[in-house]
Amino acid sequence: MSGTRVLGIAGWSGSGKTTLITRLIPLLVRGGLAVAALKHAHHSFEVDHPGKDSYEFRAAGAAEVIVSSSRRWAQLHELGAEAEATLAALLRRVSPCDLVLVEGFKRQGHPKLEVFRRALGLAPLHPDDPRIVAVAADQAFPEARVPVVALDDLAAIAALVRTHSEPLDAVIGALERGR
Repeated sequence: MSGTRVLGIAGWSGSGKTTLITRLIPLLVRGGLAVAALKHAHHSFEVDHPGKDSYEFRAAGAAEVIVSSSRRWAQLHELGAEAEATLAALLRRVSPCDLVLVEGFKRQGHPKLEVFRRALGLAPLHPDDPRIVAVAADQAFPEARVPVVALDDLAAIAALVRTHSEPLDAVIGALERGR
């Protein structure tokens, strides 16, 4: 891979997106890739806790807090009355890497691998989303227009990620054009 590439991991809540990503990252890293993860949450969330300085700064009204140590740094930005950040805007903030795995944002126009579990009782996304480029599922989809692999076949999923991820600039441009 040359340059940063992007692929979403999309599916219904409970389909196993986070589990798949946490299993995929080590495999991709062992394959020589620097991987970033970008996750969409549908609710308010906390990454720091009461009593921690970062939390107390935000609770006091700071619009942004950066915490830094010799091992990592984190940036928290309070939106207040601002609109939620777009996927394109968030992708612009990702540090240089080889691959960004985007969890969630299933309705956005970036390339996505669908995670599907029959037990959820929900319809698959891929028949109605032209930006789904592959499916990892616990069932066969012989009529699928995209490659389908077993949800537990990490090597095949990693190969699909490498093959179907798209260049960062192209993804941002497509998102901004509303594709």
